Amino acid sequence: MNPNATATGPGRQRAAAADAAPPAVEPSTAWSEYLAAARQLDGVRRGAAAAAGEQARSAEAAREELTVVRTGLASQQERLRELGVPTISLVPSPPELTEAARTMAGGPAAVLAALRAARGWAEAADAALAARRGFRPASWPARARNLLVYGPFALLVPLIQVAVYAATGVGPASVAALICGLPMPAVAFVAGWIAIGRLFRVSPTERLDRTVRFGALVCLVPAVLATAGLLLALLAG
Repeated sequence: MNPNATATGPGRQRAAAADAAPPAVEPSTAWSEYLAAARQLDGVRRGAAAAAGEQARSAEAAREELTVVRTGLASQQERLRELGVPTISLVPSPPELTEAARTMAGGPAAVLAALRAARGWAEAADAALAARRGFRPASWPARARNLLVYGPFALLVPLIQVAVYAATGVGPASVAALICGLPMPAVAFVAGWIAIGRLFRVSPTERLDRTVRFGALVCLVPAVLATAGLLLALLAG
């Protein structure tokens, strides 16, 4: 037989089929690849769940922060209106709204950061308003504030009585000043009561505290002391 002759028949077909079959894959290698893919998918799932949870927490925190900021801004606007600030100055302008919208486009975390920054600005503004109110009598306690009004009215007539006595001595003028000064505490109290309402304004929902008993005492004590002193001086003279 010619050694260079080509083999034909069933043997040749079986050899060709054996050459065409794909190489076998080891079971251990396939299992390792499956485990690697499963671990990768689980990592992706965990990462997505963590991101979703973080966004949910940021959104909830942003809602709570928004409530606090809204409450603080409403209170500030009310106080600024009482100070005479125009309402148009308390409304954001279109460029400010555009900048705020651009800041909010970063998702719940960016919104939360912007709200916290706004809260810091609002607290700083509260501190500035409080420092300014410290120099305004309208922000003082009611008794200290009203004393600035009742006090001068209460001292006016006794000082006049003492001045008349010092100028004229014991005589008809001093007696007339003493008699005319008897009803003056009531007049001083009424004048102070009216002046407090004119000088110190409050919102329509609040009631102005005029410290009636304290004001009556402030108006009465100087008059009693001056009257007693003048009466003793007149009797001694």
